[in-house]
Amino acid sequence: MSKLAEFKALEAQLAEQLAQLDALKNDDGLKKEIEFESKLRALLAEYGFSLREVKLILDPHARADRATGAVGQRKERQLKVYINPNNGERVETKGGNHKVLKAWKEQFGAKEVESWLQ
Repeated sequence: MSKLAEFKALEAQLAEQLAQLDALKNDDGLKKEIEFESKLRALLAEYGFSLREVKLILDPHARADRATGAVGQRKERQLKVYINPNNGERVETKGGNHKVLKAWKEQFGAKEVESWLQ
C-alpha cells in the first residue's frame, strides 16, 4: 500500500471515529453516567472511602483477595506421578502437556495411562 493510500485510509478512520465521539458526546445516557460517576467520586472523597471499600460494604461475602486486587490467581497445581508398568519409566508433571505422557497416551490410550497414576 502506498503512503498516500495509507494516509487516506487512516484519515477516513479518524473521521469516522470523530463522528462516533461527537455522537457519544451528545448522548443523554452518557451525560447521566458521567454526572453520576463524578458525584459518586466526590462523595467517596468526602467520606474518605475507595471504590473497593464500598464494594466490600455492599457485598461482604466478596473474596478478600479480590478486594486487595489479586485477581486471576489460582492454587498451585498438584504434582502427578505416572509410572509405566511396561518399562518402569517414571514421569512427574503438574499438567497434561508433558511430551512423554502425551506419547504414552497416544500409544496405550488415555484411560490406560491414567490408571498408571500413583
